[in-house]
Amino acid sequence: MDIPEFRLRGEHVALCDLLKLVGMADSGGQGKALIARGAVSVDGRPELRKTAKIRAGQTVTCHGRHVRVAAS
Repeated sequence: MDIPEFRLRGEHVALCDLLKLVGMADSGGQGKALIARGAVSVDGRPELRKTAKIRAGQTVTCHGRHVRVAAS
């Protein structure tokens, strides 16, 4: 299975922003709600911090969709 990649423009991206940028959430608010409900995991572990810093090499999963974060 090929996991889509998101290319960082800096060192990190906030988790709620990443969900919006890759289309897993329609807005930052919806992304925050998904995180609060426990629907998001980072590297296979549930993540409840809305603004967790996601860095290159990490994989984010939400409702069965995955995205791998890569350096620019």
